[in-house]
Amino acid sequence: MKKRILAISMIAAMALSMTACGGGSGSSAAESTEAAAETAAPAAGESEAAASATGSGVEDGVLSIAMECAYAPYNWAQPDDSNGAVPIVDSNQFANGYDIMMAKKICEANGWKLEVHQLDWDSLIPAVQSGTVDAVIAGQSMTAEREKQVDFAGPYLYASIVCLTKSDSKFADAKGISDLSGGTCTSQSGTIWYTECLPQIDGAKVQEPAESAPAMLMALETGTVDFVCTDIPTAQGAVSAYPDMKILDFSDTDDNFKVSDEDVNIGISVRKGNTELKDAINDVVGKMTKDDFNKMMEDAIAVQPISDSSN
Repeated sequence: MKKRILAISMIAAMALSMTACGGGSGSSAAESTEAAAETAAPAAGESEAAASATGSGVEDGVLSIAMECAYAPYNWAQPDDSNGAVPIVDSNQFANGYDIMMAKKICEANGWKLEVHQLDWDSLIPAVQSGTVDAVIAGQSMTAEREKQVDFAGPYLYASIVCLTKSDSKFADAKGISDLSGGTCTSQSGTIWYTECLPQIDGAKVQEPAESAPAMLMALETGTVDFVCTDIPTAQGAVSAYPDMKILDFSDTDDNFKVSDEDVNIGISVRKGNTELKDAINDVVGKMTKDDFNKMMEDAIAVQPISDSSN
């Protein structure tokens, strides 16, 4: 119980310091992006020479990526470099998670160094568009709307949509989304879980969206809502932290969320037209199987910092 309370406290602290699925350490999105740009930008004339030398769309041999560092098990921040965590630019924290594991694999294959920037969710795509970072590896669905703004490499994960409820909830034995009718629910702001999936539950009482994944989980853990909608990796990470939660997976039934491949395919976004980088990333992730992705996600969940092994 004490560990569970500690986990809630940690999540609350993360949620208060992040907006729209996480973010920087108290600074505005504009400030975070601007600071990252100053750190990532090479000296005048250096960019073209480096890009020409590498021929990979990566300047200076350093792959700079952005993520929230607050979206376990995809990514999170921790106080040390244990379990292979890497430093976050302009921070005394270190980033880890599935996204970091994948980024390191991509860098190793291409002989690049890795540089991680922590930005809030709404700043991720603008950071790629402006050239502040080379790529975003942050659990983004490869939606058609996003593909108007960036190019996607991948998928580097396939994430089906599920619900989470408490094990003692009246919805714990639900066999399909129709069994969730009448329940209060929420999901994370800026996701298809909230905008596309929850409205499919007839009679559901959809509450205001949670500003981040940690805030979404806290709403469920504290009883503010009966269930939440998320993807399977986030749900698996949640039950690792909170054994009183239960995953409701209706993917083998006809009474399930209607989603397209673009909703469950998770990709790595790069600047429009940066085909060299896109191809270099695809050369790595394209050789991996669904089982490879799932095994790596299991490894990430095993080392995520918020866990409860008391039960």
